[in-house]
This record gives sequence, structure tokens and C-alpha cells, in this order.
Amino acid sequence: MKVLLVFAHPEPQSLSASLRDVAIAELQAAGHDVRLSDLYAMGWKSEIDRADFPALGPDDRLLPVAASRQAFAEGRLTADVAAEIDKLRWADALILQFPLWWFAMPAILKGWVDRVFAFGFAYGVGEHSDLRWGDRYGEGTLAGKRAMLIVAAGGWQQHYGRRGVNGPIDDLLFPINHGILYYPGYAVLPPFVIEAAAEGVRKRMRGLETTAPIPYRRQNGGDYHIPSMELREGLGAGASGFGLHVREEGESEI
Repeated sequence: MKVLLVFAHPEPQSLSASLRDVAIAELQAAGHDVRLSDLYAMGWKSEIDRADFPALGPDDRLLPVAASRQAFAEGRLTADVAAEIDKLRWADALILQFPLWWFAMPAILKGWVDRVFAFGFAYGVGEHSDLRWGDRYGEGTLAGKRAMLIVAAGGWQQHYGRRGVNGPIDDLLFPINHGILYYPGYAVLPPFVIEAAAEGVRKRMRGLETTAPIPYRRQNGGDYHIPSMELREGLGAGASGFGLHVREEGESEI
């Protein structure tokens, strides 16, 4: 497999950096081709601003969605963004590795998503009709590829359990797994949450090709009414919240 690992931690001697190296070494030992985007080392520009859209006139309003659509369609994205999109097209699998800061990814990684997931590439694709509502949530440009998170989270494992004070880790990571990775089509593997075990990382890397993805519901697979995008009656009876959007054991797509 061809694997892109996007890494976001400012300290080269951190636990995250050490386990990043473990992950890369294990992947390469298994014969995978790995590329690394180390965002802090790259000096990645995280904010979207007028510099991202040089075709924008000085008196034009900056509407990021419209500007992104035009820049992508015309092949006028900035060189740094275009290079990351090329990596995503190249890769069979994407790994995002980061520390969980204030219950979210670091700003530099969110900025990578904001700038690289351009209109026409990661969103805004496919037909919108009474039968389909675009190619997203299991469909889209990146369908057929895999993705997963490696996350360093402070606190005890119990703090992120079903009844833990921080909230269940799967719920905390749902906006990333479902809203950023599954949205443009990735098959999303269960996250690996770092406690301190390098061997755990090695095991997950060995299973990158074979681990079963999280069974999120495909948007156009029949589970949702279109165009209201509400879950059909009778589905998800044993779940609530974000769990409604994961198929239950024994449940198949309509």
C-alpha cells in the first residue's frame, strides 16, 4: 500500500513523534510505501486567507467556498495545497496523527484540512437530486481508500469511557472520523488512541490493510430519506446521538 501520514506535533522528541517513527518503520518493514507530511516541520500555513487565491481581485469579496471551487477547477491552487492533494491522490491510505488538544485536533492540522480538502476535490462533488444528495459519506473522490487516526489523549482510559467525564472517545472523534474522513469517501478504521504502547502501534500498522472499517451508514445507501437526510424509521433503535450513524451488528444496508 501507499500510505500518507500527516503528523501534527511541535516537539520532535515527543511521545507522539517517537510513535510516529515506530508506525513508519513498521509500515515500511511490511513493504508499504510511506510519505510523511510533518506540518510543524513544514511550517504549514493553517489559515485560509486571500493569499490562497491569487486570482482574486483586490476589490473582490473573499468567499472561501466559491474561491476554492474556482481555484481547483482552474488548477490555480497554491503550490503547497496542490502538493498535498497530489499526495492524497497517490496514497491508498491516510493516517492523521495528533495530540487531542481541547477535545479537537491542533489548529495546524485543522488548517491543513481547511485548505487541502478543496471544493471539487473533497466536497461539492456529485449530482444533487431527489435520489442522491451529492457524493459524500462513504462516496466521493476518496472512496476506495482507507484512513485512520493515531491520537495521543491525556487522562486515564476510563475518563474517555462510556460513562467517563470527558465523554466517550468515539464520540469525541466522530466529527473527524465521520465529518472529515468518511465525508469524502474514506473507509475509516477504528482510531488508535495512544496510552504508551509502541507495540500497540506496531499491531495496528500490521493490520492497516485488513482491519474492518467503522460501519458508518452510506448517505445514498438507502438508510436516509433524501433530501431531508434523516435516518429512516426503524433503524438505529438501539443507539442514540452519533451512534445512530453506525450500522448495528446484524443490520445491513437497505
